[in-house]
Amino acid sequence: MNIYYINKGIGRTVEFKGLKAQYLFIFSGGLLGILICVMVMYMAGVNTYLCLVLGGVSSGLLTWQTFALNGKYGEHGLMKMSAQKKHPKYIISRKSIYRYLRNNRKRTDV
Repeated sequence: MNIYYINKGIGRTVEFKGLKAQYLFIFSGGLLGILICVMVMYMAGVNTYLCLVLGGVSSGLLTWQTFALNGKYGEHGLMKMSAQKKHPKYIISRKSIYRYLRNNRKRTDV
């Protein structure tokens, strides 16, 4: 008889070292971008130590900022903040007050 093991992680969010959901993609994309920038600077002839220092400082800053955002806003916080920015602050209506108050009857005398 075959024994099948159930994956208990189905439906859970992706997590790596405490980073959840979109923060993981921000972190990995940022590190990839920093790596490409350091390689381009090195190939352009910038001093090797300067490339290493800039790469180390920027990757450390990216790591610190990503974990800070993860701790502050949580798993779905950035999506909620971006959705909140898309909502209008107030609704402008340029219709006259009379148009709101009059009775909207259909014409039947046609």
